[in-house]
Amino acid sequence: MLRVLVAEDMRLLRDTLVAALELEDDIRVVAALDRGEAIVDTAIAEQADLCIVDIDLPGVDGLTAAADLATRYPACPVLILTALSNPRHLKRAMEIGVRGFVLKDTPRRELLAAVRTVAAGGHTLDPDLAFTALRTPDSPLTDRETDVLRTFSAGADPREIAAHLNLTYGTVRNYLASAVTKLQARNKVDAVRIATASGWL
Repeated sequence: MLRVLVAEDMRLLRDTLVAALELEDDIRVVAALDRGEAIVDTAIAEQADLCIVDIDLPGVDGLTAAADLATRYPACPVLILTALSNPRHLKRAMEIGVRGFVLKDTPRRELLAAVRTVAAGGHTLDPDLAFTALRTPDSPLTDRETDVLRTFSAGADPREIAAHLNLTYGTVRNYLASAVTKLQARNKVDAVRIATASGWL
């Protein structure tokens, strides 16, 4: 019996996913969560064989939870679910050892095949996600420029960004100007648009 933990914040999708899994004779859902911070402790307590994790969970996001799970409970692989084909998320997932990465609109049969493949020690990746990731060039931004631009995209002004990231006001302005130049953007807002569309934020 394959013991599966499901973490998805949208109740309808979570309930549908649980119901689809439990129609299978060899799968048992041992926990269904709507937030990310409980994933690791619950997986350990329930001795889960596999975690199906939404990437955009409230609290602790799916990738952070997957990285923590890989450290604290490596016997339990992760299959990531996402509604968006973001190349940055895919690359991050691969870096932390996620075994599967599929879109939320994947047909039930393909999802079940992915679950069994990952649980058996294999890897699975949605072809469209793989193609998008291969076509997307690496970000020209440094990690710090990305952090600053991401914080700016959330609505923070340079002084708030400086306080949040423990930087000086002048350094934040320099990072923003550098990001605009590297992305060949018209301004900071355009830089956010370009970086987001390219999957770099």
